[in-house]
Amino acid sequence: MLLVLSEEHKEHLSFLPRVDSAVVGEFGRIALEFLRRGSSPKIYEGAARKLCVPVETVQRGVEGLMYLMTESSKHMISKVDFLDSVLVLGFGEELNQILLQLYLQHHSEIRSILSQLPSNLPGYHNLEWRLDVQLLSTFPPAGLVSLQLASRAIRQQVVPVLTMRLLLTGGGDGTGELSRRVLQTDPGTLLHLISTLEGALAAIKTNHARRIFRNIK
Repeated sequence: MLLVLSEEHKEHLSFLPRVDSAVVGEFGRIALEFLRRGSSPKIYEGAARKLCVPVETVQRGVEGLMYLMTESSKHMISKVDFLDSVLVLGFGEELNQILLQLYLQHHSEIRSILSQLPSNLPGYHNLEWRLDVQLLSTFPPAGLVSLQLASRAIRQQVVPVLTMRLLLTGGGDGTGELSRRVLQTDPGTLLHLISTLEGALAAIKTNHARRIFRNIK
């Protein structure tokens, strides 16, 4: 999977090539600290004085780096995908490797921090399912057809239906209660959906898809 970086995000990160590699590492440390404890304007001001740049420039750089790290960690992208994602930024190989090392060193901790943050979205808890069979009509009137024909008619009237109950955790309300969603489909539609999703996942890994993502504005 490749990250699609907005023009605003690219602009925020454009400050990084103008500073020393040690400063980039320090920005990474600040970004991680902000994830742990929240932002602090004093840290921005101190870094801005040392670099002789506006506070807003430092803030956007750190926040842009924090977004890059959190999104990469959230989706658990591979080393290759990470380097392909930052390729659109036009950085040199050295800076790309510094960013990669920051990601590899901290992605597990970042994921742990993100998992503890409240979310307004429900989360997956469990999935229960059963296969039901529906009969659309009854037997033909007695004596009109033979037992063999009646049996064949019954087979044609059997409609399997897959019923699923999706259990979700509450979305950040603090109650911890589960909500339920009941879904129904037939096996043919479900197989088609699985096939389509597998095809989409395979297509997004192709070189053609990677070139498209790199050029998305």
